[in-house]
Amino acid sequence: MKPFSYYEFFAGGGMVRAGLQRERWDCCFANDFDSKKSTIYEKNWTANNLLTCDIRDVRPAHIAGRVDLAWASFPCQDLSLAGGGAGLKGDRSGTFWPFWRLIKQLISDHRPPRIIALENVCGTLTSHRGKDFAAICSEFAKADYKFGAMVIDAARFVPQSRPRLFILGIHKDCNVPNGLTQTNPSSIWHPRSLRTAYEIVPSTARANWLWWSPPTPTLPTKVLADLIEDEPSDVEWHTTLETQRILAMMSDINRAKVAAAKNAHRRLVGTLYKRTRFDATGHKVQRAEVRFDDIAGCLRTPAGGSSRQSILIVEGERVRSRLMSGREAARLMGLPDSYHLPRNYNEAYHLAGDGVVVPVVSHLAEHIFEPIIMLSGTKAKAAA
Repeated sequence: MKPFSYYEFFAGGGMVRAGLQRERWDCCFANDFDSKKSTIYEKNWTANNLLTCDIRDVRPAHIAGRVDLAWASFPCQDLSLAGGGAGLKGDRSGTFWPFWRLIKQLISDHRPPRIIALENVCGTLTSHRGKDFAAICSEFAKADYKFGAMVIDAARFVPQSRPRLFILGIHKDCNVPNGLTQTNPSSIWHPRSLRTAYEIVPSTARANWLWWSPPTPTLPTKVLADLIEDEPSDVEWHTTLETQRILAMMSDINRAKVAAAKNAHRRLVGTLYKRTRFDATGHKVQRAEVRFDDIAGCLRTPAGGSSRQSILIVEGERVRSRLMSGREAARLMGLPDSYHLPRNYNEAYHLAGDGVVVPVVSHLAEHIFEPIIMLSGTKAKAAA
């Protein structure tokens, strides 16, 4: 029997499952509403415990036993800074509430998860002037969970800039090993936005707050160029004319970056996004913005072609461009090449951009989840 057990809500393609070493963690239940993602989940994990339906339709009877960890990467659209501002009242991000009702039902059934982990965008901290974050914190406290939050940038693990908010709650019956928390916030895990949001949390909830302090990870061993395919199967290189059109969309600052890359006398790989900016006359224009710092921009789920990230390769005077491939996006999420992706390009890119970075999950498991579970005694037994 595997020593640790978990549920995976809003499972997507199973990136949390990829991050929890399969020989140590037993997935007792998984749920997602997207049938296409569920197909990929089953293809990779041969899962017979995956329920494909809206979280509102999940009942405690669907879920076996009691587990050590319940993970939920609930939808971010209404909490994102690019979203409409609906927050936890929105149709997508508001699915936190039916998830939490399910957690409360499990608690009433005397099988609370020992650890609850939430993952979402950092916009959660400022949504409705911090009230949404405060509401989540209050729910943890009312359920008798000690809890705390961290902002973890995936760039500490993979060559992708991807800061995300992680809220980790520990059941009152669990103990926290020495060294996993500290009395004050850390500059590594608790940026100003989080510290500001903490001040809005009601004092009754702050009484349960923990300042998590896991070990600082070593820098990633690979840079962006290491993950780039020479001949991707799902995207084509742009024509010279199309590449010139993209370069023409750049501001003077970004053109200077390309000029510097040409003068570097070596192959440089950059990433590029098209963004809407205001020009000198106050009119909106579409700009192409590039970076050559060995780190990709944050992957986003595609809402039209403008949000898909592109690759720009400069070798002297030769400049080539194309969309980022599905496999490259998967690599930036920490998925191995053995991971089965959808054949459709948009579906593969969407699946990757909608997930959680695999090595981040592994780091939390190794340095927070597993030490807490082991200190708290015999693991929560999940029903067969």
